[in-house]
Amino acid sequence: MEKVAFNLEQIRSQFPTLARTVNGKPLIYFDNGATSQKPQVVIDRINEYYTLENANIHRGVHTLSQEATTAYEEARISIQHYLGAKHAHEIIFTKGTTDSINLVAFSFGELLKKGDEIIISAMEHHSNIVPWQMLCERKECTLKFIPISPKGELDLVSYKELLSSKTKLVAVTHVSNALGTVNDVNTIISSAHNVGAKVLIDGAQSIQHMPVNVRDLDCDFYTFSGHKLFGPTGVGVLYGKEAMLNSMPPYQGGGDMIKEVTLEKTTYNSLPHKFEAGTPHIAGGIALGTAFEYLKSLDMEAVQQHEKELLDYATEQLKDIEGIQFYGEADHKVSVISFLIEGTHPYDVGTLLDKMGIAVRTGHHCTQPIMDFFKIPGTIRASFAFYNTKEEVDAFISALKRAVNLLK
Repeated sequence: MEKVAFNLEQIRSQFPTLARTVNGKPLIYFDNGATSQKPQVVIDRINEYYTLENANIHRGVHTLSQEATTAYEEARISIQHYLGAKHAHEIIFTKGTTDSINLVAFSFGELLKKGDEIIISAMEHHSNIVPWQMLCERKECTLKFIPISPKGELDLVSYKELLSSKTKLVAVTHVSNALGTVNDVNTIISSAHNVGAKVLIDGAQSIQHMPVNVRDLDCDFYTFSGHKLFGPTGVGVLYGKEAMLNSMPPYQGGGDMIKEVTLEKTTYNSLPHKFEAGTPHIAGGIALGTAFEYLKSLDMEAVQQHEKELLDYATEQLKDIEGIQFYGEADHKVSVISFLIEGTHPYDVGTLLDKMGIAVRTGHHCTQPIMDFFKIPGTIRASFAFYNTKEEVDAFISALKRAVNLLK
């Protein structure tokens, strides 16, 4: 797609869900951290696959299979180019970020031994905590945690003290889904490499907000989900350095990940197929490629500027609400605001906002350790995308004040 100037009205017209009403009110969608809306080009591409190209890939000699295979592999190449990966076969299609992290936890985990150490942070999503806990139980490894500050930033001094020759992997989020904090992953990666450790970056909340080049980062693994970056649900990506992926055993066995099978022994396929057992989410993979082409058509500098303006504007407006408490006040944030209002329960606030057509997220956001740190049960989270507007923020603030008055 040709790159076009940032035109908010035109952009909004490309997302059909934004035009609907909820409870008789125009939808204001501020739950982008959970999942993003989809542009019409992505919806059309899914429809086109099932209407005209529906066939299994990689195995067929007939025309439909060849067309579907070409489209699927072209999507892989589009993602490779967007991420700046060296090879297309370093892009592994998965079900999403959770699946990608579990793949690494199992396959890379097979290379670990008793006493090895893994470092994660106290601000991780459960998907970047539980797989490592399971691995440490299975392999008798030790799990360590980078602490966070009251502002919601990682304590990198403590992190460097945790690193040692026993550290084999550091797995951290690029951006906190609950706090909006953008972590200094460049420092995290270089410090880990200094002690010989590998690094996995959870990019589920970052890639839709900022340019990401995996070779510039020099991370060993990078993971994300399609549905958070304007693509389909049920598909995502694990990027891994070629040498790392080649050193790891397969995560699952089945069709397409094999080179030769006898009743006695199996030899495995080359990358990327070694980690892609079974029929994949073909339509999802193809449409994810379309989502990346759509992102490439945007002026990402303008996108970042618009989202920052939304974040700053909404934060200032929210400060006028009596009894508000913010969680996540890092110096470097994406467009996510988590907060509580004294005398109200987040679930009640979220329910009343929904009655007024406004979608926000309430709860612990699958980050219970963060909530435990702040000694709260959960927060109200408003998360913005580039298709949101200041007028929507105004309506949100007005509705929030109404909700608070009803609850107090």
